[in-house]
Amino acid sequence: MFLPFCAPPAAESRRQYQRHKLEMMKAWRDSLEARLAALNAAISTVEQQIGQDGE
Repeated sequence: MFLPFCAPPAAESRRQYQRHKLEMMKAWRDSLEARLAALNAAISTVEQQIGQDGE
């Protein structure tokens, strides 16, 4: 339980929450970009292998 005189101002609390949310979303984006790059590389490799098998 927070006492009124110990609680942070609502605007600052919201700002901190928004900063945390932004950092979390950026981390998700970075993770997804890495996974997408790996998937694209795997697709490219399989396409090359298919092309070599056809020759």
